[in-house]
Amino acid sequence: MKITNVELLVLKSEGLYNNPEGAEEPLGPAYMGIVRVSTDAGIVGYSDMETCASVAKACVDAPKWSQEPGMECFDGLATLLIGENPLEVERLWYRMYRGSIYYGRRGVAIQAISAIDIALWDICGKFYRQPIHILLGGRWRDKVRAYASTLFRPTPTAMKEAVTGYLDEGFTAVKFGWGVFGKDRHRDVTLVAAAREALGPKNDLLVDTGWFVERTPKEAIQVVRSLAPYEPFLVEELLHPEDYDGYRQVSEAVDTRIACGEQEATEWGFAQLIERGGIDVLQPDLTRCGGFTVGRKIVHMAERANRLVIPHSWSSDLLTAASLHLTAFQRRAEFVEFSTSYGPLSRELVKEPLRMKDGYLPVPDGPGLGVEVDDAVIERYRIA
Repeated sequence: MKITNVELLVLKSEGLYNNPEGAEEPLGPAYMGIVRVSTDAGIVGYSDMETCASVAKACVDAPKWSQEPGMECFDGLATLLIGENPLEVERLWYRMYRGSIYYGRRGVAIQAISAIDIALWDICGKFYRQPIHILLGGRWRDKVRAYASTLFRPTPTAMKEAVTGYLDEGFTAVKFGWGVFGKDRHRDVTLVAAAREALGPKNDLLVDTGWFVERTPKEAIQVVRSLAPYEPFLVEELLHPEDYDGYRQVSEAVDTRIACGEQEATEWGFAQLIERGGIDVLQPDLTRCGGFTVGRKIVHMAERANRLVIPHSWSSDLLTAASLHLTAFQRRAEFVEFSTSYGPLSRELVKEPLRMKDGYLPVPDGPGLGVEVDDAVIERYRIA
């Protein structure tokens, strides 16, 4: 079996991303990239990617730089893969990484590599007629508790109403993030207190403080201590993603779990978060960290260091399905993130959207990702 085509399709939904202070739910991504890898056996693999899709498309479509063997370092990702065996995921990951190393290593290049890697694993699963978690090494669970991932509301009353709605939908955990949080520290505490009151003592509360708010490590410690009485399961994204030493300072000063990692990439980056940052909860986004090939290594590193892994999965059901496979592969797993966004790029890309039952999402058991992409929806929103 050989790869015949690698495409990055750019999708655009109606209206740009908007996050007004009074928003009940975000619309989801305004733009999205979809990677489609085709083979001469008729097997096709897919992945979404939450990045600047038009820039990522340039990484995929760029021409070959040199005809001399062993000189790949400025090459477009598609040129590195066409004609290769898609089942050799580990070798192809490194071929892409080395082949783009002079313009890549991080950022949009690793994000494009990540999505292609997921699509290759999807092909592997379809070829072997196995779900991806089996190819990763095993299934420790067939369902994962989902948390509703949503925005902070502007008032305590609105927070309580939101929690009641999510509990009615069957969620047993809610993460509030961004929105108005970080603009008034006293209001921040009242909003979290309202959420805890509505959730009660048995349901879990997660807090994403939004790293766009500039904080020193000491200010971050003050934030965590002010929220600690309301027993958040974790507090996320307190500092700039590269502030590893600051994260170490925060982690050592508080008892609450500290989480980050959605912007981090490669096994080397996550080693920094563990060893230098002292992070309690790693949050790799499979479309940013390096795909399943890196995600599996992150799980192994986390298990050796006795840390939790809760993948970031906000974009669409494609990424949520991928994250369910990675979570099924972990010996210990707490949650899967479920975006409450209602935009078409979040909710319509697969023919059978993921459905929660009793607070849990089932791990897909079909071949590959286990979800079927709706090509008609892709064509409806495709702009490039």
